[in-house]
Amino acid sequence: MMKTILCIGEALIDFIPAQKGCALKDNAVFERACGGAPANVAAAAALLGAPAKMITQLGNDAFGDYITEVLKGAGVDTSCILRTDKANTALAFVALKEDGNRDFMFYRNPSADMLLESSQIKDEWFSDCGILHFCSVDLIDAPVKDAHRRAIALAKANGANISFDPNIRLPLWDDEQECKKTVQEFIDFADILKISDEELEFITGETDIEKAVPGLFARGVKMIMFTRGKQGASIITPDFTVFADSVSVTVQDTTGAGDSIIGAFLFCLTEKGVTDLSAVSKEDMEAMLRFANFYSSYSVTKKGAITSYAGYDEIIKFIKKQIN
Repeated sequence: MMKTILCIGEALIDFIPAQKGCALKDNAVFERACGGAPANVAAAAALLGAPAKMITQLGNDAFGDYITEVLKGAGVDTSCILRTDKANTALAFVALKEDGNRDFMFYRNPSADMLLESSQIKDEWFSDCGILHFCSVDLIDAPVKDAHRRAIALAKANGANISFDPNIRLPLWDDEQECKKTVQEFIDFADILKISDEELEFITGETDIEKAVPGLFARGVKMIMFTRGKQGASIITPDFTVFADSVSVTVQDTTGAGDSIIGAFLFCLTEKGVTDLSAVSKEDMEAMLRFANFYSSYSVTKKGAITSYAGYDEIIKFIKKQIN
């Protein structure tokens, strides 16, 4: 029986513009989509067949209802999603450039997820946890930051691996240096660290991943997923590096692409029953990364995040079509 992938952090509504290549002020029509990086990861893993739970707090509002329904529809266990009257569900407006990349504007001052307190995190949620995944958006100076600390402690106590995707969103921070300091603090908890080429220098001070790796391993990170967009992705361990080349697709929207690759990778680890990351062979690691990279490539061919994610049978068909 597979262990559970627990994701903690923001779940929100992304408003995706109908017109690509325009500034937010020039778009008149937006389409809502359930989003938030940890929620996206939970959905990707669940759609592929892994037990996945989402820990967050939503407002007692229609958007909170919608997010819960979408995550349930993707197969995510929503029993750890709390509701509150103290704040509304977070919103994010996403402007899509001509190349499919995004600009963000967030509405959360505060939002319900920010008010999640450590005392609300229950021990029993972690009894079957194999991996805990989180990002940095909800590590701002708010109660939810301590909720993350408690979740990490409980996950570690139950023998789970900790997965961290900094997923830097500087507009959400009052102080860029505070963001950097906080990310550094939480890297020390991570067994798996996902980092993009765009974030590398901000997080590590290095522009070359090979120069950054020794310092990250020295801090306890066991495995690094390094993503480079159209240039593919790598998994780096102290023993070896594996690479997955880019997949040629027509890009519609890159929203949630990074979440999809780590979500699919965590699914693979869970499916194979991996608990000791150092015991995974180079061949198995390469196969898991290639699968995750195909999954992410498929996700950008559609709009939105969760709505663009494939189930297991669907992604297998896509992979077969790509390699034949």
